[in-house]
Amino acid sequence: MSNNDMMEKEEIFSKVLRAGRRTYFFDVRSTKAGDYYLTITESKKFTNDDGSFHYKKHKIYLYKEDFTDFNEIMQEMTEYIIDEKGNEVISERHQKDFKKEYEEETVGETSSADKFTDIDFDDI
Repeated sequence: MSNNDMMEKEEIFSKVLRAGRRTYFFDVRSTKAGDYYLTITESKKFTNDDGSFHYKKHKIYLYKEDFTDFNEIMQEMTEYIIDEKGNEVISERHQKDFKKEYEEETVGETSSADKFTDIDFDDI
């Protein structure tokens, strides 16, 4: 059996979310033991100087024993972001009049390098 045949048998259920240059793939797959797990893949398109393009992919494997905790934290984090910033997208890419914080700083203010605090890894 070829690798492609194995991949087709392993993939059970899939959904795709296209979001600008990013595409998210949600795939239910099967372990060798026949149990299911979820993979979430982010694929981002990059264009080279010569006009050709390539994709960078990042993948997360999520197993059933982690579903409850993952869902709770994901829900908490998304609710926090919406509560703090609302649903409107705020970014340089989406707003023509967007100004980065450092563009608005006055000359007399300290730079972010001056505000750096030493971190000891024993504190983490």
